Amino acid sequence: MPAFDPSGVELLFWEALGLIVAACLFVPLFRRLGLGAVLGFLAAGIAVRVTLSASFADHSEELLHFAEFGVVLFLFVIGLELNPQRLWQMRGDIFGLGLGQVLASGAALAVPPLLLGLEWQAALVIGFGLSLSSTAIVMQTQQERHERGTVHGRKAFSILLLQDLAIVPLLLLAELLAPLRPEVSLSESLVRVGLGAAAIAALVLTGRYLLDGMFRLLAWARLQEVMTAGALGVVIAAALLMDFVGMSYAMGAFIAGVMLAESSYRHELEANIEPFRGLFLGLFFMAVGLSLDLGAVAENALVILLAVPLLMASKAAAIFAVALACGEKRDTAIRVALSLAQFGEFGFVLFAAASDSFLFGPVLTSTLVAIVTLSMALSPLVYRLQPLLLPAAQQPDADDLAEDFADAGDRVMVIGFGRFGQIVAQPLFAQGLDVTILDADAERVREARRFGFRVHYGEGARREVLRAAGAEEADLIAVCVDDTDKADRIVRTVQSEFPHAKLFVRSRDRGHSISLIRAGVDYEVRETFESALRMGERALVALGIDEDDAAITIEDVRLRDTERLQQQVGGDMRAGLDRLHVAAVRPEPLLRPEERDQAPEEEGGTEERD
Repeated sequence: MPAFDPSGVELLFWEALGLIVAACLFVPLFRRLGLGAVLGFLAAGIAVRVTLSASFADHSEELLHFAEFGVVLFLFVIGLELNPQRLWQMRGDIFGLGLGQVLASGAALAVPPLLLGLEWQAALVIGFGLSLSSTAIVMQTQQERHERGTVHGRKAFSILLLQDLAIVPLLLLAELLAPLRPEVSLSESLVRVGLGAAAIAALVLTGRYLLDGMFRLLAWARLQEVMTAGALGVVIAAALLMDFVGMSYAMGAFIAGVMLAESSYRHELEANIEPFRGLFLGLFFMAVGLSLDLGAVAENALVILLAVPLLMASKAAAIFAVALACGEKRDTAIRVALSLAQFGEFGFVLFAAASDSFLFGPVLTSTLVAIVTLSMALSPLVYRLQPLLLPAAQQPDADDLAEDFADAGDRVMVIGFGRFGQIVAQPLFAQGLDVTILDADAERVREARRFGFRVHYGEGARREVLRAAGAEEADLIAVCVDDTDKADRIVRTVQSEFPHAKLFVRSRDRGHSISLIRAGVDYEVRETFESALRMGERALVALGIDEDDAAITIEDVRLRDTERLQQQVGGDMRAGLDRLHVAAVRPEPLLRPEERDQAPEEEGGTEERD
């Protein structure tokens, strides 16, 4: 038997298998422990480095650069979510409280590196990198504690949104600080900035006049693979353009996302990108763990253990002071400070970029990654300090519990905006309810938007589209599509992924109604049933029958139909025939022999159609 000596492509497959196995082991374990998927990916990378270091030692840097595509896709998704209307509604908290937090925390956290003798450029990047909190950890904790709708939950969300916005200029800052080295002249730096501004202008113009039309053409093809390829193509093209002028890939992807934030195809694009984003972002965090210099971490273990609580306390104090300065109550300021005290995953991104720009070396980078990782692991413990700091106010007060849908999904989702869905939406709009509308017909979306309706392009049968459109926040989902198979797929997806929402479904015919009732939907209605009853009622009145008697008759027909439908649900299509009003059978006329040969054959069944 030949000795095992993998090389070339075979070695690549073995390395990929090692990463996948490690991720499958550590990520579920860390999520189960409440530490989050990010730390699980980091632990997987560290485990692979320890156990397979000989195989991975020569490839960790290449893997890290390849996996940065996950960061690129992540920033594209962030750009897609930056709806200008939503930003305008939250502008006070985002650009007041959020911006103040980043500036104050960045300044406070830059002081220790300066005192340790680092250059001001490196200290500035470290301070701002540590000012960013973990969006994944904070949002997961808020969801588990049902704090998304509280005052401090909304304030923390606004700060996180500003931090997500800040990563792009911070990446740019890391690149602009690098040219301050002696070998790069000031004129070269100015030319570089000018080229960057020209590239940004080119991206904005392209998005304004070309992208929506391009995706409209792709949508007509009705091929999911083509839409996915188009979305990835836009991200890669924008990233390459920014890299060509000497700026970051991530900034190009972010600008591309912002350009498409108002597009009819925003939710569809986000759903198409999501699997790639999650895969590559997880690979990026594993690559960070894989490239971690464990020797440097061990040598600086005491510094790391002392720095984490000191830096977290400094950050919490800065957030508390900013919140008070912005007029927040003391209790709210404390809750916000504790929830955002940890450092975030974007710190890995910024420190990796700074290392590539030679602002600081690999030993310092590994130390900073260890500090961020330990702070994320300690985040659940920091939350438990609330009862100690707020002994008399451990529960949110009445004001905190007020509902606010400005930063959440709409209460109602309507899937399908044809003639049926448009009528369903009218009474909802009349009551002032917020409604999210999805439709997979590109032309219908364009037509509806021309009349002022906020309709999103997206396939309602896809779990990712529903989640991106806010189905997790919806109280009621109305399925108004006219395709039976599609309606059934949507029903199965909603019941599986979003069981909390009431499910109202448009039925095609009686057989479809029976299957929907058996599936357990909250309400179903045949698309022609009520309109046919209404027409029958007016026919009775036109024939001279009293309106009250006509209404009683119609109600009797409706009741009988409901009873028959329930019997059919437990039996078959022939059940409940006794509930039908049947016309008296007229005697057949006598036919001459020559007429009998021309008489139509008797139909073989009585299948009912609406």
